[in-house]
Amino acid sequence: MWPRLSGLRRMTSLLASSASSTIDVGCRLKRNSVCSFRFSAFFGFAFLNYCMLNRLSRRCFSSAAAPLPWLFVGLGNPGDKYRGTRHNVGFEMIDAFAASVGIPMDTVHCKALFGKGFVGDIPVFLAKPQTYMNLSGESTEPLAAYYKLPLNHVLVFHDDLNLPCGVLRLNDKGGHGSHKGLKSVIYHFRGNREFPRLRIGIGRPPGQMDPKAFLLQKFNVTARQRIDEALQEGVDALKLLLSQGYDESAKRFNKEQKYKHLRVQTLPV
Repeated sequence: MWPRLSGLRRMTSLLASSASSTIDVGCRLKRNSVCSFRFSAFFGFAFLNYCMLNRLSRRCFSSAAAPLPWLFVGLGNPGDKYRGTRHNVGFEMIDAFAASVGIPMDTVHCKALFGKGFVGDIPVFLAKPQTYMNLSGESTEPLAAYYKLPLNHVLVFHDDLNLPCGVLRLNDKGGHGSHKGLKSVIYHFRGNREFPRLRIGIGRPPGQMDPKAFLLQKFNVTARQRIDEALQEGVDALKLLLSQGYDESAKRFNKEQKYKHLRVQTLPV
């Protein structure tokens, strides 16, 4: 592309030089009438070449549109009391991803522990709302608004009772399914449910156990191992999403997780 541009510039220079000489000769031979004609022709030709150069310059040097950032929000409860509990796997996914890509979670922004960086060329914002689970939307919505992000680039990580422990799903939209954190996010998005989420299966409570008590328990050894494996699978899926886009990565990832679901659904935890 450079040689073509240089060639056009040389052509314009030669045309200008030639036209200038013609003007001088015309002026000496035929005085004002010829001079006026040649002068008009010269500027017409110069203007045409300027337009061509300008169009080519824009094509050569205009930068491509910057990639749209992603906001990843993990849901959970702040404080050591809740660390390692089933309800906090959204926080754990954020921590695992941040460690994998080298983004420090070292600031506070919009009521969230916050980090930002790049994965390849893609800007990524990471957040762990510190509002407690039931008020997660008080942090998530202001973050999305601050960075002017469309909701399809706000990905929420959360625990899910309806998936076996360690099974994941990527969904592009959906309801809250009685999850109080998701309910708050949807409420603060003015009822809009069309934002993607990464569901992290924690299984159902045993017997007649109260689901609230189950959510606030820590994982046993077997469940902990499954969750750790799932976190790594989630990190890999998120990297794929950033490099190939949501649709392709979700299709591939959900297919893999479907087979995993069939394999582990009857295994004890």
